[in-house]
Amino acid sequence: MINKIKFKSYNGKHPNLCRGKLVFTLNGKDIVFPDNCLQSGGSTWIDEDNDEHVDSGEWKISKYPKDFPIKLRAEAEELVNENIEHGCCGGCL
Repeated sequence: MINKIKFKSYNGKHPNLCRGKLVFTLNGKDIVFPDNCLQSGGSTWIDEDNDEHVDSGEWKISKYPKDFPIKLRAEAEELVNENIEHGCCGGCL
């Protein structure tokens, strides 16, 4: 059987874009990922003038449901990066 995965939803938003509920559809069934499963490839820092800076970067999925097929992880990350605004939102500052 060919696994058909689709991005369904993500409800993370500013100021904590990385903290949301991620849902995919796998073979027509909703797969809900663990809370706070995304990790930003971006970064934040404060310079010597005390100014805040934020760089955006691609997402990594850091937590998967136990029954999520390993062979679909790369495709899932591609779908996340196609459908969710790239982080980092700077909410951690």
